[in-house]
Amino acid sequence: MEAGEDLCRIEKLYIEGVLRGNKNDFAYLVDRYKNKVYMLLRGMGAEPQDAQDLTQDAFIKAYRKLDQHDPDKSFAAWLYTIAANIFKDSKKRKKIPTELLAEQDQTPEKGPEEILLLSEKQKEMQYRISKLPVNYRLVLLLRYTNDLNYAEISEIMGCHVSKVQNDLYRARLKLKKMILGEVIDDEMLEARRL
Repeated sequence: MEAGEDLCRIEKLYIEGVLRGNKNDFAYLVDRYKNKVYMLLRGMGAEPQDAQDLTQDAFIKAYRKLDQHDPDKSFAAWLYTIAANIFKDSKKRKKIPTELLAEQDQTPEKGPEEILLLSEKQKEMQYRISKLPVNYRLVLLLRYTNDLNYAEISEIMGCHVSKVQNDLYRARLKLKKMILGEVIDDEMLEARRL
């Protein structure tokens, strides 16, 4: 049995516990997914405080509707769908800026210069991602930040797997063009200075 299958089995046990009335079992699911849901919402454009509130709302809604979760399907995909829908609903009510700020996972073994350099690179990449259309941003975040497969992403986005693959391809292509365009612009500026 693979690690992913073990995880699904463990999650199912906790979900069954919650459904039987053991509210404390839900804490395992919250601990497991709270950072991933928060980062998904930040990546979609929510400000830090809004992302915290929306994350909490997503877990409250998931708890209340847990009996509607299909145990044969991914809990993570179901939860991310709830979070994405809550974000979309909140955006309709209130315009949320799409500016992305870096959330740091700074490890103590790195020196201050390395941490600063990593921070700058993350901010640059997040800025580029923020310039992509919402569907491209969402598919990138779900695939690379939350490690979901195409089927899970298609379930969250409510589209066919082929659209997910197409959006992911186009998002990576746009990012590559942005990066190459910036490099070429920098080289042209440098050449003009000489």
